[in-house]
Amino acid sequence: MTTLELVIPDMACGACVETITKAIQALDASATVEANTQTKQLTINTTAAGTVMKDAIATAGYTVSA
Repeated sequence: MTTLELVIPDMACGACVETITKAIQALDASATVEANTQTKQLTINTTAAGTVMKDAIATAGYTVSA
């Protein structure tokens, strides 16, 4: 498993977290997602490549910062 630490500047609420989580788990059902809407931090534990996860988040409509 790989742990990705990302910043999602436009992740503002629980609905945002749910949308992002669904996008991630559509590609890796075993992925775990921890999000903090105050700090905009997103932690993903996944077996998928980081670029794939970032693309999924962007496709869901959110900006990804490293």
